[in-house]
Amino acid sequence: MDTLQAHRATNRNWRTRHTAAFLSALAMGLGQMYNRQWVKGILLLVLEISYLGVFYDLFNMGLWGIVTLGTKPFRDHSIQLLAEGIIALILIAFGLLCYALNVRDAYRVGAMRERGLRPPGVWETYRTVTDKGYPYLLIAPGMLLLVFVVLFPLLFMVLLAFTNFDLYHWPPAKLVDWVGVSNFIQLFQLEIWRNSFFNVMSWTVVWTLVSTTVQFALGLLLAVLLNQERVKGKKLFRTLLILPWAVPSFVSVLVFAGMFNDDFGPINQMLQAAGMEAIPWLTDPFWTKVAILLIQFWLGFPFNLALCTGVLQTIPSDLYEAAEVDGATPWQKLKDITLPLVLYATAPLLIVQYAGNFNNFTVIYLFNQGGPAVPGQTAGGSDILISWVFKLTFETQKFNYAAAVSVIIGVIVAALAVWQFRKTRSFKEEDLIQ
Repeated sequence: MDTLQAHRATNRNWRTRHTAAFLSALAMGLGQMYNRQWVKGILLLVLEISYLGVFYDLFNMGLWGIVTLGTKPFRDHSIQLLAEGIIALILIAFGLLCYALNVRDAYRVGAMRERGLRPPGVWETYRTVTDKGYPYLLIAPGMLLLVFVVLFPLLFMVLLAFTNFDLYHWPPAKLVDWVGVSNFIQLFQLEIWRNSFFNVMSWTVVWTLVSTTVQFALGLLLAVLLNQERVKGKKLFRTLLILPWAVPSFVSVLVFAGMFNDDFGPINQMLQAAGMEAIPWLTDPFWTKVAILLIQFWLGFPFNLALCTGVLQTIPSDLYEAAEVDGATPWQKLKDITLPLVLYATAPLLIVQYAGNFNNFTVIYLFNQGGPAVPGQTAGGSDILISWVFKLTFETQKFNYAAAVSVIIGVIVAALAVWQFRKTRSFKEEDLIQ
């Protein structure tokens, strides 16, 4: 008898919570009405009907467009259809999220009824949403904006990498088609693109590592020297050394472009006055890269000087006094005390600097527009990946290849950032700082 009652109770319980969830899955609000939450159920049902009524045409056109990218030239604009399709997918994702929350709500209220509890009324639901969901209500507008400002361009760029959108497939006169991963394959298969990609990629890596490391080392070295007690006039020296940071970087780069000019630049004039030959700063790829690195050292060390100076002020003097008592040399104090503590504190910003220089478009493009030109390549001698993408987009209209290179850049930067964040002790022990 007890077994039979338990079986009936189980069946009854199944009917309550699962029936509510099933009805909510059929249409939003039906499960809530089944749970006798009439106002909530009606509002959810009206919301679903309104959602489908308002966005039906967008879903219909967007989903068709993102699959076909149009079928008739001059009538269908493939890029607009692609954009509409992405927006439709984002809105569908929002709708499915709301649908899942609706089913989950009906299931939970059904479970409350099984335990003999009264379902919350309208006022109680309002209090729960405003109390427990207050942080989510505050961040909701920002998250919504983030979706359309950040996620939408990313999806558009990624999908563009799988099309043949270029100068010869320009809608609406020509339709754009899906080509799969052929853009990525051709980047490595065709000689002209393969040579360009690997040359640009290798220079981008060298540029990122050398420029960031040297500018940080210069800033740290100057900060350590100016932090010595025997140095007089520290404020004056620090002010003078920070000045390059106060000038907008694009102004400094344009000034340096004139100074490094092969024909009338003052640097070559000084070299010739000293009996040396003029250096082809703008016409030889090697010397162009040297000049760009020197400019970046000049632009980057003031920030690192200020950063390292601040960190050095926080290191307790007791550590250095104890090291002196133990007979430590200046190099040992620098290696065993200063460097670990400075790197520990500046690691997050150092990672940001590496990522920033990986995509440092300003210095590269303003100095020599990524030049000089290199025979047999589609990129200039000093182009890094981001400046190459700019040229592919606005000069040669190879939007598909530009998108493919951008995807590769994004994957590399994201992988390096995640790896560095996971390996950096300052992030592993961030919970220790309260």
